Amino acid sequence: MKIFAPYFRSFLTIFIVALAVIFFAQCIHPDKEQAPVTPTVSINQFAGSASCIQCHKSIYDTHLHTAHYLTTRIAEEKFIKGSFNKDSNMFAYDTSHFVAMEKRDSGFYQVGYSNGIEKIARRMDIVIGSGTMGQSFLNWNKNLLFQLPVTYFSAAHQWSNSPGYPNKIIFNRPITSRCLECHTTFAKKLTNENEDPEAFDRNQIIYGVDCEKCHGPAAEHIAYQTQHPTALKAKFIINPAHLTRQQNMDLCASCHGGRLTKTKPSFQFKAGDKLADFYAIDTTAPNTNSIDVHGNQYGLLRASKCYRMSDTMTCNTCHNTHENEKGKTTLFSQRCLTCHTVEHGNFCTLKNVSAASLKSNCIDCHMPLSPSRAIAVYLTGKAEPTAALIRSHFISIYPEETKRLLNYIKK
Repeated sequence: MKIFAPYFRSFLTIFIVALAVIFFAQCIHPDKEQAPVTPTVSINQFAGSASCIQCHKSIYDTHLHTAHYLTTRIAEEKFIKGSFNKDSNMFAYDTSHFVAMEKRDSGFYQVGYSNGIEKIARRMDIVIGSGTMGQSFLNWNKNLLFQLPVTYFSAAHQWSNSPGYPNKIIFNRPITSRCLECHTTFAKKLTNENEDPEAFDRNQIIYGVDCEKCHGPAAEHIAYQTQHPTALKAKFIINPAHLTRQQNMDLCASCHGGRLTKTKPSFQFKAGDKLADFYAIDTTAPNTNSIDVHGNQYGLLRASKCYRMSDTMTCNTCHNTHENEKGKTTLFSQRCLTCHTVEHGNFCTLKNVSAASLKSNCIDCHMPLSPSRAIAVYLTGKAEPTAALIRSHFISIYPEETKRLLNYIKK
């Protein structure tokens, strides 16, 4: 054995050197591209919401009126909220420059004027937003999508500059797949990942956040149920009621979780998937002061005591996504009262207010409307932007809001 010792040491030395060469070679070329991720979700896997009518007509009928379903539409007159009348169809940047919303033979247009002369006109091809807060508009330029410079701001019933746009006429803000990921159910991208600007197949878009956004692509489900009409157990479809709490929260957080950075191509995340497998997730405790009320409702809710003290609370505890419940304060308050009761010792302790009043409006005190930094627009003639008021999902005690509500009740 002693005879082989020197050879063994030589072999070991060579082996270690070889490993080191491989290691350092990888360090020298850190930018070596990994194999691209091939999308696994395609439009052929979708059946469309209308296919749900046969078995789920009542749910389908109510879902058509939700902000989710209406968050993207083809720009037809019935979906556009703003006025095209000449006395209320423009947004002025200054005395010489304005954009007018005009109805022409080939559709609805935003038209830029300088000193009364038309300089540019782009058609409104897609409406973004149900109109609850407002609507923005997209224009197709071949296979590229661009946001138009003027938005309809519902709170003021006026045309305004689009959020984040500079206070001048610009028609060149590109739309990305991450934008469409939260405003459509599916969009087919034509360009490679990380290639800008992103191009899309306008014939492979499913508008709105429809049934298949939360239940998964349904073509296989529809085919199976059609062939087995008496089957009692649904197959090839996802029922969020059967998901874990975190799976449910991940589903909502994919669009209501703030500015997520994707690590895989858009539209690959499906209900039941783990969000961290598709996006870079910030796992630190959320700072509610830095979270805007628009877009990161998940972060605000996650910081709330109601959520932290519960093992079961999800977004669907309070929201029925199949129906338009906008503005139904009493309805939401009743859902608060399923946990906050006199028997549980956590009912509202305000004095000199009737129990009926307390039970009809928990929301305005504990989830007040708050100005959004993300949705703040310039209105014609205003030097400062006007913020949209959006209900905060940080459930807490707001003394000033409580005082304001009490004063209103006393009147």
